[in-house]
Amino acid sequence: MKLLIMGPPGVGKGTQAQGIAAHYGVPAISTGDMFRANVREQTPLGLEVARIMAEGSYVPDEVTDAIVADRLAQPDTASGWLLDGYPRTVGQVAALDRLLAASGGAIDAVISLTGDVDHLVGRLLNRAAIEGRADDNEATIRRRMEVYADATDPLLAIYRDRGLLREVDGLGGIDEVSARIVAALAPALPA
Repeated sequence: MKLLIMGPPGVGKGTQAQGIAAHYGVPAISTGDMFRANVREQTPLGLEVARIMAEGSYVPDEVTDAIVADRLAQPDTASGWLLDGYPRTVGQVAALDRLLAASGGAIDAVISLTGDVDHLVGRLLNRAAIEGRADDNEATIRRRMEVYADATDPLLAIYRDRGLLREVDGLGGIDEVSARIVAALAPALPA
């Protein structure tokens, strides 16, 4: 089973990724976590990522693709995985397609968590107040929402055209949203 999960800031994507991966018995793989682990372990890729980030630049697709390819080659992914935070560009979609084609695999489904922007902004403002994140103000959060939508809309269109996209309302209690995801995935996954 090979799944992707996408969703705007504040929709609970990370929480749902962990729960869904546990439900299906596959690892939840976060590109952000992989970047941090490679930097912490000072792997060759991690050193490159640290250098790029120190310059204030974005990590290029080819570096991200290499980190993901390395992670998906680990033994714990033999029965599948759930990717959180990858792909983020059309180029990364193509790289993942090539990687899967080389192994004879394919994505089973793409979960897209959705939510009312005003509700998500409120949720993030509340979290910022609790966690003391002074830089997370309403204007910044709304801009992050716009950036997410601009970057992700082309990817969602690709997966929609392939019949893989499962849009799920991400608002509500954790268990309620999890149940919606499982129901949306049921037709796409082997019994």
